[in-house]
Amino acid sequence: MYNDNQRVVVTGLGAVTPIGVDVPSTWESLLAGRSGIGPVTSFDASRVKSQIAAEVKDFDPSLYLGRKEVRRTDRFAQFAIASTMQAVSDAGLDMASEDPRRVGVHIGSGIGGITTLLHAAEVLREKGPRRVSALMIPSILLDTAAGQIAAMLGARGPNVAVSLACATGNGAIGEASEIIRRGAADVMIAGGSESAINELVLAGFANMGALSTRNDEPERASRPFDIQRDGFVIGEGSATLILESLSHARDRGANIYGELLGYGITADAYHATAPREDGIGACEAMTMAMRQAGVPSESVGYINAHGTSTPLNDSTETLAVKKFFGDHAYRLALSSIKSMTGHLLGAGGAVEAVATVLALTESVISPTINYEFPDPACDLDYVPNTARQLRIDVAMSNSFGFGGHNTCLVFGKV
Repeated sequence: MYNDNQRVVVTGLGAVTPIGVDVPSTWESLLAGRSGIGPVTSFDASRVKSQIAAEVKDFDPSLYLGRKEVRRTDRFAQFAIASTMQAVSDAGLDMASEDPRRVGVHIGSGIGGITTLLHAAEVLREKGPRRVSALMIPSILLDTAAGQIAAMLGARGPNVAVSLACATGNGAIGEASEIIRRGAADVMIAGGSESAINELVLAGFANMGALSTRNDEPERASRPFDIQRDGFVIGEGSATLILESLSHARDRGANIYGELLGYGITADAYHATAPREDGIGACEAMTMAMRQAGVPSESVGYINAHGTSTPLNDSTETLAVKKFFGDHAYRLALSSIKSMTGHLLGAGGAVEAVATVLALTESVISPTINYEFPDPACDLDYVPNTARQLRIDVAMSNSFGFGGHNTCLVFGKV
């Protein structure tokens, strides 16, 4: 059993999503089953097969950054800074009262500053190399958000930026918890951020057959576990969790949302994009997380599923859940918020972790919307279309990524 210095708790939440620019508005939209998916507005998508996305709306970076910093900061980093400042405020974390060497940052991204990169490529082509900004390189790097956040807060502890494709958000949170468990920090600011809605990325995903082409019904396009699903819908946003050792949180009188009981990470070692169809890698990630959590599998009441709305992912995840939980799989509630937020790539797992923690604390599960036509290969309880009141003591959040990355977080009440 962990002592209080090794137990990791969640004390703050922040989010910028296609359905809300903070946690309260995002959570309200999730419970209402409100979709954030629509036609792409940030560029002319008429040449791309998939012309829909879950874009962040009404986001004002000047609430978090000065005018000059806004111009110099890629949108993915702007999102990360915003969700982090929200989480720090929510946690009541006062850096003036903290040892800065004991506060770290672990913010990941799947793609990083690709908006800045594409703009720089246009400048190079049209105006030549002398006109490429000297700030281009630090703006595109995956560690940009983590570095900027550390500088803004004066957090001098471990500073990391992980990339695990679509499992990045979960992986960043899990790895941050391990930093606390091994005694290298008291507080870790952890999450994921992504802003990659552009013609190049949509063309790449669309041409590999990963995206939904339900362009005439964007709000109904993301339909995890439904037999008519035809691909995921790309989204953007960020989420941040404040993690602390239990002893540190109690010493400063912090509000505690819940405990991060366990973390699992495995590899399929199988294919560049496709998951193993037997689900064994995902099952092993759940096994690892539950072993660290030290609670019986029957105590899990809810799984926030990866649930991308792609044919293979949803059936494979269902199989993996049944492999691990056995008969208990049919007594579990599962749901996928990607039905509303779209797939936020490297930020997806972090936003879903926020939703999982709130499900624990609020005793209500956000639904899987657009679930209309059952798939015989997906035969579990996916909380279709309407939020459900349910007391939960232990909840799980799954994220899987291209390259065969499998991650699992287990949260519980303190």
